[in-house]
Amino acid sequence: MSTVRRSEDMDATFLFAKNLANIRYEDLPKGVVEATKKQVLDLLGVALGGFSKPGPKELGEIVGEWGGKEESSIIGCTQKVPAPNAAHVNATMAHALDYDDVHETAIMHSGVAVIPTCMAMGERKGNVSGKEFITAIALGVDMMCRLALATTPGTRPLNTGWHLTTLYGFLGAAGTAGRMLGLDEERMVNALGIAYHQCSGNGQCVIDGALTKRMGPGFSVRGGITAALLAEKGVTGAKNCLEGEMGLYKLYHRGNYDNKALTINLGKTFEGINVAIKPYPCCRGVHPAIDAALALVGERNIKAEGVEKITLSVSEGHYHLLCEPEGAKLKPRNPVDAQFSIPWGVATAIVRKQVTLEDFTETAIKRQDILDLTKKMSIKIDSTLNRPVNIEPTRVEITTTQGNVYSKEVAHPLGSLERPMSFDDCATKFRDCAKQLSKEHTDRVIEFIGQLEQMADIKKLINLLSLE
Repeated sequence: MSTVRRSEDMDATFLFAKNLANIRYEDLPKGVVEATKKQVLDLLGVALGGFSKPGPKELGEIVGEWGGKEESSIIGCTQKVPAPNAAHVNATMAHALDYDDVHETAIMHSGVAVIPTCMAMGERKGNVSGKEFITAIALGVDMMCRLALATTPGTRPLNTGWHLTTLYGFLGAAGTAGRMLGLDEERMVNALGIAYHQCSGNGQCVIDGALTKRMGPGFSVRGGITAALLAEKGVTGAKNCLEGEMGLYKLYHRGNYDNKALTINLGKTFEGINVAIKPYPCCRGVHPAIDAALALVGERNIKAEGVEKITLSVSEGHYHLLCEPEGAKLKPRNPVDAQFSIPWGVATAIVRKQVTLEDFTETAIKRQDILDLTKKMSIKIDSTLNRPVNIEPTRVEITTTQGNVYSKEVAHPLGSLERPMSFDDCATKFRDCAKQLSKEHTDRVIEFIGQLEQMADIKKLINLLSLE
């Protein structure tokens, strides 16, 4: 394994470019390989689950109208389109349910930008082995997570206003697309610079409950792939795009970043091993509250009709993101509001004693039995729940009509590194998301991904995801 060293005046862009161009499958620790396979299985499942949802549905129609060279597949159908278009649709599908993987400390989704890019570019290139596919994904995920981990140290990244998945998705997609194209270090630097010229992504969509929340990663992969293709043809981009005078960290974050976090042990450790798989199709910050509510109703046999009131104690960050505007979080205007609502997640868990894909639809948000329960909620900020890193705990307190008071606080929700999802857990989730596949197809996809490093050409896997 090559060791990546950094001089004090060297922009991290050059080190990422070197890493992306030179790391090989044999350099990856076994744990990273296994983590990457879980991320692939998870991503493909949530993409199939999001296939016909608002946002990706309309985008797919537009891309179909555009037509173009038949290079890469749109998951869930037989349609082939230019690689940037295929990745654009697939990434949008994969983020539509807010069910895709998340790095809890970085507070961002990496697989949704990296994996659709690798799939589209791998199919375009042809004869891409499972080992090369795994390597490209591991490198892209690692870079995206490092970019976010370095962001505004000492503050919650959520408070910056950026949607970090989309923002860093441009760079992650450019790097992985460049890897699939076989770019050398110089052209890889240019690809990242061209991607930086497009970087965007904001959190206002969450506040307003807009569909653009689920569409941001699609914009990033389209821009990232375009950046790599331009670099391949010799187009140049800013060289010092991360730490330069007008680089991303000084321009977008006013110089408030941790430059050591960017490249420490680069090429030796890979952040993909720290990516969590979601058990519930909503914002990861809602999960501690769901786990707490499920534990209470299970342990105390609490019925919805026996609930007098519910008190939710949350951190300041979770309050602003997941509890306000309070009217929209207690009575969601649309599925996006529900996906980003602690009250909705808790009420659903109490009423249904489970939380599934069915609970974040246009039909679900009109359920009167759940809305009746959100009316009984009060929400308060508890500063003792604030955390500088990781998902913050939530405390759920239920007072019954008989006067009993039960409380549960959860810091490490299911799917976290402390309580990880296994490959079999991911397979169960895949089956739930990919109901349009036959049982035979489903079993084969799971089997192929379990043995992904043995696959000679990833097209064998992609073909299984193409449906009439």
